[in-house]
Amino acid sequence: MPPGQHVSVSPSRRVIVAAAIVKDGRVLACERSAPAEVAGRWEFPGGKVEPGESDAQALARECVEELGVHVEVGARVGPDVSLAHGRAVLRVFAVTLRDGDVPRALEHTAMRWLAVDELGSVPWLPADKPIVAELPALLAAERLA
Repeated sequence: MPPGQHVSVSPSRRVIVAAAIVKDGRVLACERSAPAEVAGRWEFPGGKVEPGESDAQALARECVEELGVHVEVGARVGPDVSLAHGRAVLRVFAVTLRDGDVPRALEHTAMRWLAVDELGSVPWLPADKPIVAELPALLAAERLA
């Protein structure tokens, strides 16, 4: 199956997709503005896969909505991460910007481009931490490309 063409895990398990947007050896991190219990924590941008959407379609839509950018969805980064006591799953994909687009914080408080030695400089949401652990290899591969 092509990258990002996952089919939902089960009808009762919600799929959340997120983008590890990599550029110039750095990954984009976004600070949540809401809800209150996670405001100030950092995440990879993304959102829910809607009925009839592939993971890649949902992620492309979410990047336009949250960041105002068009993207190319690549390979998975890390494992599925269980959310909401198993009622949802987070899937993160390596993403590249298209058409010279520049992300804007349309739904987040702030954004930062983080190099490998800066990954621990922000308080990540717990669900994103397993993905952060996968980033050094992804960032190193992007620098070599």
